[in-house]
Amino acid sequence: MEEKKAVINQNKAPIYEALQTFRQMRVVPFDVPGHKHGRGNPELTAFLGEQCVSIDVNSMKPLDNLCHPISVIKEAEILAADAFGAAHAFLMVGGTTSSVQSMVLSTCKRGDKIILPRNVHRSVINALVLCGAIPVYVNPEVDRKLGISLGMRREQVEKAITENPDAVAVLVNNPTYYGICSDIREIVRMAHGAGMYCLADEAHGTHFYFGDAMPVSAMEAGADMSAVSMHKSGGSLTQSSLLLIGKNVNAGHVRQIINLTQTTSGSYLLMASLDISRRNLALRGKEVFAKVIKMADYAREEINAVGGYYAFGRELVNGNSVFDFDPTKLSVHTRDVGLAGIEVYDILRDEYDIQIEFGDIGNILAYLSMGDRPQELERFVSALAEIRRRYQRDSSGLLSQEYIDPTVVTSPQEAFYAPKRSVPMKESVGCVCSEFVMCYPPGIPILAPGEKITAEILDYIEYAKLKGCSMTGPEDPDILNINVLQ
Repeated sequence: MEEKKAVINQNKAPIYEALQTFRQMRVVPFDVPGHKHGRGNPELTAFLGEQCVSIDVNSMKPLDNLCHPISVIKEAEILAADAFGAAHAFLMVGGTTSSVQSMVLSTCKRGDKIILPRNVHRSVINALVLCGAIPVYVNPEVDRKLGISLGMRREQVEKAITENPDAVAVLVNNPTYYGICSDIREIVRMAHGAGMYCLADEAHGTHFYFGDAMPVSAMEAGADMSAVSMHKSGGSLTQSSLLLIGKNVNAGHVRQIINLTQTTSGSYLLMASLDISRRNLALRGKEVFAKVIKMADYAREEINAVGGYYAFGRELVNGNSVFDFDPTKLSVHTRDVGLAGIEVYDILRDEYDIQIEFGDIGNILAYLSMGDRPQELERFVSALAEIRRRYQRDSSGLLSQEYIDPTVVTSPQEAFYAPKRSVPMKESVGCVCSEFVMCYPPGIPILAPGEKITAEILDYIEYAKLKGCSMTGPEDPDILNINVLQ
């Protein structure tokens, strides 16, 4: 172990350094991409800059190959694994969606059971459509005041494992979109005790690996695999991600699974951004995220002083369904000022030029990270105060429930590929859905393939549309009709 540590230098960024060398070589390009270092597409070059397009290149020996890395990409993976405390790390250029799907496909095959919370991102259920695994849902507790789903209770996970001893894996959100964490250490212990893998969706937990006052990271908790969304709080370019694995997972098998769906033309812009961002986090992450926590704590205090709003935090921690809370998440409950979260989201953007991460029917999320500054937070808090003064109204009549327990009739894969028919949404009560319906963001399905459509769910969809939520998923772009099983 000491020998390995001696050769790992987190000051290095091998992909970035190789691209810098390549740029200086003035290579004549008779390969793809066809824009030839930007010369063939002057409008694109003017838009993105010559520095950018000159390194938008194809795989070649000096720059390695993402499908089978043996040099600079391999070195970047070793550095990433070391920085995140993993046995191995894969650079992913298809977003954290591809990381999540590779994680599930590496551990599950057709007919296998996987235990997971229902408030997962659609990428998890998409993976079940692809591989044919059977979901065993642990319905999360719901905070009735906030209307949000919480984490998985230990007793619920234990019950699911006991009742499904043939399940192959347990998946955990670490954290949820709102910053809620389950007891991942104990869930790992229970899963391993039953001979199951423990997988973690850490799309919103990159910073857990680089902070002193953070919830435990999946790798530290002993999880077998983790999908880490570097482009969210890690500072890399959109669509870049990492897949981390523990010591009990076969890295060669995972590489084969990744190569089933990931592009063979890996973007060096995305890979270089992962390389540079990993170096930045390894060298300065603790300092950076200490400042982010300080800003978030200050903003929570100021927003709560405005009145009406509730910026929630660690006070929700109960040792089980809210085992811990991500202190960087600035989640704000808006219902008590008489506004749905999506309405506050729209007002902030349209009237104050402030773009937040998302708004749903009762809450908003302002995503804080390394690029935020105190003066912009002050502007955000002031805007919320003014919105309350201008728009506050009676909150009666507003829906508060964000999560509705589903009734699963058949597997996502069977429902997705089964013969189907399109019916008007209002006439679909009692039918089995064969497609997704969700608000995006956050991308957690309201309906997934194989689930029964109820009047309560339709009321929620209609209300979310009325309030202005961006609905996605169905084949019908107007969301007036829905595909159901014949």
